[in-house]
Amino acid sequence: MKITIIGAGIGGLTAGIALLRKGFDVTILEQASELKEIGAGVQLSANATGVLYRLGLGPALEAIASEPIGKRVRLWNTGQIWPLFDLGANSRLAYGYPYFTLHRADLHAALANEVMRLKPDAIKLGVRVTGNVQHAGGVTISAANGAVYESAIAIRADGVHSGTRESQFGPDAPRYSGVMAWRGVIKASDLPERLRAPYGTNWVGPGAHVIQYPLRNGELINFVGAVEGNRWEVESWSERGTHEECLGDFKGWHEDVHTLIKAIDVPYKWVLKVRDPMPVWTKGNVTLLGDACHPTLPFLAQGAGMAIEDGYILARALAMYPDSPATAFASYENARHERTAKVVIGSAANTKRFHNPALADAQGAAEYVEREWNEERVRERYEWLFNYDVDAVAL
Repeated sequence: MKITIIGAGIGGLTAGIALLRKGFDVTILEQASELKEIGAGVQLSANATGVLYRLGLGPALEAIASEPIGKRVRLWNTGQIWPLFDLGANSRLAYGYPYFTLHRADLHAALANEVMRLKPDAIKLGVRVTGNVQHAGGVTISAANGAVYESAIAIRADGVHSGTRESQFGPDAPRYSGVMAWRGVIKASDLPERLRAPYGTNWVGPGAHVIQYPLRNGELINFVGAVEGNRWEVESWSERGTHEECLGDFKGWHEDVHTLIKAIDVPYKWVLKVRDPMPVWTKGNVTLLGDACHPTLPFLAQGAGMAIEDGYILARALAMYPDSPATAFASYENARHERTAKVVIGSAANTKRFHNPALADAQGAAEYVEREWNEERVRERYEWLFNYDVDAVAL
């Protein structure tokens, strides 16, 4: 079966690897003229790394990733620390696979290299898809450069601004979440030793929070700062801001947060928009994957993980029902709807949890953290994410 994937992001490349390994003939169309990713970090918990290890990418990931020994919560103004959960060896022991933090460009390159190892000419760059026509034999895809691609089915993995979602499923209806975010990457050597510790840290405070974690075996530190406010900015990861603006959004926060902000190479800002989970992802011989069908806020650190799981489960479904793409697509959707919708809803709920007014003073914060991040509540919010087995899911 010939399969065309539109979008060479994390989800599209993972799907490509999984499908190529199952013997499908895969072509991946990417509108960018070169394969590259933005300078930002990504967290992959055991549910996602488990997929990539199954696809043979374990050694490649271990060469480029950081493996934090734990996650912790810090209070915005005093810097007080509470443990959240153990990672490192504990993740491997409890869930079978590691919890990695990676530079997105490194992860993207590892995935692309594996696709090209399996099929050297699989990825077509500089191809902007302008439309697709379905017919009895499959799908005809047209590109702006005049190229035409024929395949039995097409998978749209073209992200939150997917052209297919709007053209085939109706107008997009994003809502401002009330939160904008700052992001940046920092050279660890520019920071004091206390901020280079191999932990993922969630700084929580009234109306804002900061996340920091190591990248590239601790060479870099990733920074994300989310701030509530009635500001409608561009939904883009490439909108530049200034250090002064970012510092202003975290006025009064602990000196460690200000040290991180001052050390950011280039601070970028983007608006966080909310979209409701889509009830249907498939029309005929075309289906959606990843952010194209279930974009989520980043506050469960599962956006990339869900796209990775999607790609693997979709490949399983197509291998199980190779003579009936309709059955495979229905099976894929049934397997993924509830879980991805739960992530979308859970991510939105964490915004309020990280920004609760009870965090304004030390006493209220201590009581709130003990209540919201005790071991039982943490297990309730994360265990179902981490112990997901992509090979055990019924199709």
